[in-house]
Amino acid sequence: MLSIVIPARNEVDNLEPLHREIDAVLETSALQSEIIFVDDGSTDGTWSRIVALANRDARVRGIRFRRNFGKAAALSAAFSNVRGDWVITLDADLQDDPASIPLLVHKLEEGFDLVSAWRRERFDPWHKRVPSLLFNWLVGIFSGLRLHDHNCGLKGYRSEVVKEIRLFGELHRFITLLAHRNGFRVTELETRHRPRLHGRSKYGASRLLTGLLDLSTLGFLGSFRRRPIHLLGGLGMLAFAVGMLGLAYLAVVWLSGGGPIGSRPLLIYSVAALVVGGQMMTLGILAELITSPGSRFGQGDPLPYSISERIGEP
Repeated sequence: MLSIVIPARNEVDNLEPLHREIDAVLETSALQSEIIFVDDGSTDGTWSRIVALANRDARVRGIRFRRNFGKAAALSAAFSNVRGDWVITLDADLQDDPASIPLLVHKLEEGFDLVSAWRRERFDPWHKRVPSLLFNWLVGIFSGLRLHDHNCGLKGYRSEVVKEIRLFGELHRFITLLAHRNGFRVTELETRHRPRLHGRSKYGASRLLTGLLDLSTLGFLGSFRRRPIHLLGGLGMLAFAVGMLGLAYLAVVWLSGGGPIGSRPLLIYSVAALVVGGQMMTLGILAELITSPGSRFGQGDPLPYSISERIGEP
């Protein structure tokens, strides 16, 4: 079974033609299919259009958020409801070509777990393309997973991938990295990109800064989430050692008759390093207590979205 997931926000004019294109592609496929639209707090009639599509097409299902929670939350809500063995995600802006769906499925059948589309020729303004090029380069350097287009919304997944990875905040941009770190086989496939005809983009160049911050967070969570003492404790021990060396030097100076040490800046810096080192090690121990198996902290985290309506079979 094939599940097609489409997050949408204020894309009312694009849903009908997108559904027609998907329907034409699915007619040539022998797979059972479902199409899940997620209305991420639209204000332009997007939900009414999804309801109309669901009333005409039994394959269409819809999820409506109470407000805008972001693309990661929309994907997370859909992923928790998909029934397919294969999952395809694409944006609702018609820039992703549904004709690429069979190509993604074929690539998954070759044994890959996640296939990310590569928009070699992008029909986006320069202020989106340039930050995207820099972003993809940095993610490749940081993770070792070198893809041309980590952030393309058009992707194909085995169901195990979408059931395992957790998305929140802006982590939809790092799905490839999250899957790669969990040991899934990730590759890319060159696909056709198209200019936007209706609506306007929800993203801009400012995403580069937020992307770098998210990348830093992801690096910490990936390396130290289950062992924060290794980072915090290590930094604390380094600061503590520097402070002790400074005080030892001052003690030698004072004992050898080098004069008073109370007015020396090194004394202040050394004591500060001791205090900071002690605090860092304490924070590391507390973080270990919070993240250790069996801890009640962090359990039962609330969902990163709120659903007001559903349409279609559960």
